[in-house]
Parts: sequence; structure tokens; C-alpha cells
Amino acid sequence: MNIFMRHLVAEMGQDQTKQQIEKGLKLYQSNQTEKALDVWTKVLEKTSDPGGKFRVLGCLITAHSEMGKYKQMLKYALAQIDTAREMEDPDYLTEGYLNLARSNEKLCDYQKTVSYCKTCLDMQGTTVSLQLNGQVCLSMGNAFLGLSVFQKALESYEKALRYAHNNDDKMLECRVCCSLGNFYVHLKDYEKALFFPCKAAELVNDYGKGWSLKYRAMSQYHMSVAYRKLDRLPDAMECCEESMKIALQHGDRPLQALCLLNFADIHRCRKDADKAFPRYESAMCIMTEIGNRLGQAHIYLGVAKCWLLQKDFDKAQESLHRAEELAEELGNKLCTLKVCCLSEGMFRSREQGELLRQQVVKLLQCVEELELYCGMCGESIGERDQQLQAMPCSHIFHLKCLQTNGTRGCPKCRQSSMKPGFV
Repeated sequence: MNIFMRHLVAEMGQDQTKQQIEKGLKLYQSNQTEKALDVWTKVLEKTSDPGGKFRVLGCLITAHSEMGKYKQMLKYALAQIDTAREMEDPDYLTEGYLNLARSNEKLCDYQKTVSYCKTCLDMQGTTVSLQLNGQVCLSMGNAFLGLSVFQKALESYEKALRYAHNNDDKMLECRVCCSLGNFYVHLKDYEKALFFPCKAAELVNDYGKGWSLKYRAMSQYHMSVAYRKLDRLPDAMECCEESMKIALQHGDRPLQALCLLNFADIHRCRKDADKAFPRYESAMCIMTEIGNRLGQAHIYLGVAKCWLLQKDFDKAQESLHRAEELAEELGNKLCTLKVCCLSEGMFRSREQGELLRQQVVKLLQCVEELELYCGMCGESIGERDQQLQAMPCSHIFHLKCLQTNGTRGCPKCRQSSMKPGFV
């Protein structure tokens, strides 16, 4: 076979691969997920075109992510990196490492996520790769939040938001807004926790006609959590039902688990443990199946609060112990702090002096490690619902402190830049 014929055969093969990938995408978009996966798997087995192989692996990664099959997602991400290395293409390699970072983020391996994100940022140089920067920063922000490293999480989210604005990427902006909503839920600034997912919902309404419905579902879920925290329980229930409906239509198992957990928390806020417990149990089944260990820790915390409402301290303590084990395994210090707070209250009410003293020491140690205090008044951040303000350096203060005292630049940065002998 001469060179011309070989090129012709190769091009025909590439066209056929492209057609099959498109066929799979149409099936996937019409919720025929199994048929789409079957088409893509066959393409993967048959194609000799590395570019086609890389693209079909990307489709499989996205599909398995949305189904909550994170170990499969990780397997395909590793195969994508092998293919990119074979092609010696830095753009493909960067995208492969981003998918590897995302896979580890979903599996709650946050240190690995941060490491792979840094690899992506170090590798970049071409225009295509630079367009992925925003997504890399978003994944890194989510990982830092999973590790309770709040300043670095906020720094990463703000970088992701800048990339979204510079590239006019409304989808990325929507995802970052949802993550920022989650960030402020953890720090108990519930006004901002609601503002950001509402902004995401606006983006969906204004620009999302051709987007996947998952963006609407995602914004509704985060709005629901904020409404619950603000004790607006009917609004919380309405948004969560909307999110759950879309998650069920699309077979989005991870979102179903989050909605079930939120439903349980809403019922707990209504002091209806009989309705809360079965929903916690359903959420736990899915969280365990998909490998969301942080989600499991949050369920144990919710269950413990339910047992405390019923004054069943032994069962509450058992749930708290399980939550603490998972939190320490993941390196999530905020979850550990929440366990300490609940345990302290329980030991205090039961007048268990020695256990109470041990818990107080642990609690103070957690607060110190998290650096969750305002650099102006010295009081805790995240202890109750308060408005916060982040400086451009991502240090966070109580808004009232900045308004009352006034400041030029960040008080924390200014303080740390003062050298001994020059104070």
C-alpha cells in the first residue's frame, strides 16, 4: 500500500471514529446512557487513531463522573494520560492531568488533587492549555476546601472566577459560584452562601439554554442548602425537590445522594427524626457506593444530631466517632472541629468532666490549626452566622470589624510583614 492510500485509510478511520463519538454523544444527551457507553466502549476497542481515542476517553470520563463511578473515571483518566504521552502533545497531557485531578477530587483524595492541579499549571504554555486554567483552579479550590484550608481555597476560586470572566466562560462561572456558595456555608456567612448559587441560577437562566440541566440542578441544590441554613425551610425543600427531579431524570447518582442528605437535614431541622433517619440511610447507601467519604462523614454528623435530639447519647457518640474517623482519614479539619463541638456539648450535659476536659483541649487545638479567627478582633470565624469580607489576598475578616476599624490593605499581611526589631 502506497503512502497516499495509507493516509486515505487513516483519514477514513478518523472520520468513522468521529461519527461514532458524535453518535454516542447524541444518545447520552437523550438520557440513553447505557447505549452511549456501549458505542464509546466499542470505539475505544477498535480505533487506532490516538486523537480519537483521547476524545472518546474524555466522553467516558464525563459519563462515569456523572454516574458516580469514580474508580472507573480514574481508570479512564490514567488511560488518557498514556494516550497523550504517546501523542507527545502538551495540550492533551494537560487535559489528562486535569481529569486525573478531578477523579481524585471525587474520590476525596484531596492531596493528590492539589498535586495534579499543580502539575497542570506547571505544564501550561499553549493557548488551548491556558483555557483549562480556570477549571484547574476550580478543582484545586474544591480540594483545598476538602482539606479545610480556607484561604487557599478562596484564592483558587477567585483565580478560577477571573479566568471565567477573561474567557467569557459562563459555564465555568456558574460552577465556581456554586463552589463559593459551599465555601461560605462552611464559614457560616449564609448571606453569601445564598448569593453565589442565586448568581449561578441567573447564569443558567440567561445563558444556559443549550447547557446540560445539571447546571440548573447544581445551583438549585446549593440554594437549598443556604435556605436551610437561613431556616427558610419551605424554600429549601422546594429547591431540593427541583434538584432531585433533574438528578433522577439524568441518573446523576452523586447529586441524588447530596439531595437525600439535604432532605434529611431539613427534616432534622424540623425535629422530625422519623423522616430524617431513612433519608440519611438512603444517602449513605449511595455515598458508600460511589466512594464519597466526606459525604459519609457529613451523614454521620447529621445522624448524631438526630440522636442528640432524642437524648440517645450512646448512639450519638457512636455516629460522632465514625464521622471523626472519616474526617481524620481525609484531613478535613472542619469536620473534626464539628465532632469536637457536638461531643463537648454532650459531655457537658452529661457532666462527664474528664471527657469534657479532653474534648475542650482537642477543640482549641482544632480552632488553632484551622486559623478560623478574625485577624482584627481575634474572635472565631464560622462559629455563628456572620457576614465576612475577604481581602484581595484572600484573608478573611468579619465585615463589621473592617467597617468599624477601617483599614488600608490586609491587617494580617501587614502584621506578618513586620520583622522583629522593626515593630
